Amino acid sequence: MPVYEELGEAERRLWEAFPQGAELDLRGEPDTVVRAEVVAALLLGAGPAAAAGRVGGLRLTGARVTGRLDLAGATVDLPVQFTACTFDEQVVLRGASLRSTTFLGCGFPGLDGWLLRVDGNFFLEDSVVDGRLTLTRAHIAGELRLSGVRLTATERLGPDAATEPAWALWAGGLVMEGGCFARKGFHSRGGLRLVGAEFGGGLFMEHAVLDNPGGDALTGDDLTASTMILADGFTARGAVRLPGATVRSKLSLDGAVLHGDGTTALDATRLTAGDLHLTPAARPGGTVDLRDAQITVIHDNAHGRAAGTRLDGLAYTSLQGATGLAERLAWLTGTPGYTPQPYEQLAAWYRRIGHDDDARRVLLAKQRRRRRTLHPLGRAWGGILDVTVGYGYRPWQAALWLLALVAAGTVAFGHGGRPSAAQPGQGAPFNPLIYTVDLLIPIGGFGQRTAWYWTDAHQWLGYALVAAGWILTTAAVAGVTRSLNRT
Repeated sequence: MPVYEELGEAERRLWEAFPQGAELDLRGEPDTVVRAEVVAALLLGAGPAAAAGRVGGLRLTGARVTGRLDLAGATVDLPVQFTACTFDEQVVLRGASLRSTTFLGCGFPGLDGWLLRVDGNFFLEDSVVDGRLTLTRAHIAGELRLSGVRLTATERLGPDAATEPAWALWAGGLVMEGGCFARKGFHSRGGLRLVGAEFGGGLFMEHAVLDNPGGDALTGDDLTASTMILADGFTARGAVRLPGATVRSKLSLDGAVLHGDGTTALDATRLTAGDLHLTPAARPGGTVDLRDAQITVIHDNAHGRAAGTRLDGLAYTSLQGATGLAERLAWLTGTPGYTPQPYEQLAAWYRRIGHDDDARRVLLAKQRRRRRTLHPLGRAWGGILDVTVGYGYRPWQAALWLLALVAAGTVAFGHGGRPSAAQPGQGAPFNPLIYTVDLLIPIGGFGQRTAWYWTDAHQWLGYALVAAGWILTTAAVAGVTRSLNRT
């Protein structure tokens, strides 16, 4: 425990200011050195008691704090504020219980806040952390302010230190009752690990820059937040991963720049969110994975619908965006591989808003995409279904084919000589129109087909019309049945 008589000039002034809760500003002073053990002694109750009618506290500005400030496991019941201070060694707050604590514009080689509890706000604004900031399983009752903070991870994930910086922020299991603000000026060299973190007041990272090329810029598996704003110039050099995350209100990537890790730009598998604003400022530098996500409203733009988006299992209530059916179909077509669910989901949404024709076009596109995955015979039959009845979603195509065949047959049979009667002198006179219709109808008829026959090339035309009739009928039945069953 430090003895007052052994204190330096700056330390004595701090000792005397502490009972008053007064600020000690050492900027421009000849002596700015304060030992960490002196700071710890004051905060742990070894200093003078608070003056009558005053709330004591430590408010230190412009100091150089030497030695390690170690408050591991300590309980500090007074407010703490460091402004423009430099710490020679890592600040250790592991397992500590603090009131509102501020490090404003400070610099230190790392901060260990594992299991830290703060009954109030925890501010690190405009500070430089040349090392890891650890807030694993910390609990902060107020706000966490990281705006303007610069984090630099000194450890590395692999042998290539130039391309694989480690985690700059290690905050798995962090519980925030207030908001977390890492806005303009926040820059991390290394990833942010927020696995299982809870942001009751939201996570706001407008204009933040995360640098972890080739790795994860932000990992938030099973993260929970009321709101999550990664927008307005938010830049991630590395993948943003939010598998299993829950964002009760809005998850916004509006105006974000997602460079990705070379493969993945955004992993939002199993994400649950109210509104998803997938409107980045540029095309993501990797895939956007929304498989099995549950979204109420999706707002997107052309960049958000970039080719390679994975949509299998994505469920949503509404789509918002200045786009039409063609762009939506291109969105689905760009997905890797064929899965029916994204088409069925889009068709269901069009039905919900009363656009039944668009829903049928989506389901037709689904069948055409599926056809490419079939064996040759299946592709051939699928092509027939498509051309004749549009897989049942365009039954009027069969009527057009029928009219075209009737017209062709009527002209051919009406200007190509006379057929022979099956039983001369009996039956109705030959009528090329009725004869053609009779050939095209597989079942029943008008008697022309059995009463007359040809022996030249018209005979083969007749056979072709009979075959066409069977194909049209079979395709119509199969297509309509498929449409009704929604397969």
